[in-house]
Amino acid sequence: MQLLKTILIIIIVFYLFRLIARYIFPLWAKYFIRKTQQKMEKEYQEKNKKEGEISIDYAPGKNSITDDIGEYIDFKEIKNENKKNGENE
Repeated sequence: MQLLKTILIIIIVFYLFRLIARYIFPLWAKYFIRKTQQKMEKEYQEKNKKEGEISIDYAPGKNSITDDIGEYIDFKEIKNENKKNGENE
């Protein structure tokens, strides 16, 4: 009985892998190829810009400055009196 269960599980896993390889992998590959193509087209356009032409790309992102970083402490320089006399520590 245990042998039959094991064989059945192996067969099910095999068919699931075939299903994924047949339907999901091609979709993932198309997405990856499309993204790579867009990236290459953008690089080509940037490379072939005319001299003096200006283009501005805006990429919204996270705000890198946050208020919860910590407290700002203003440091003051303290002069050592031993250095006035020419002595070193």
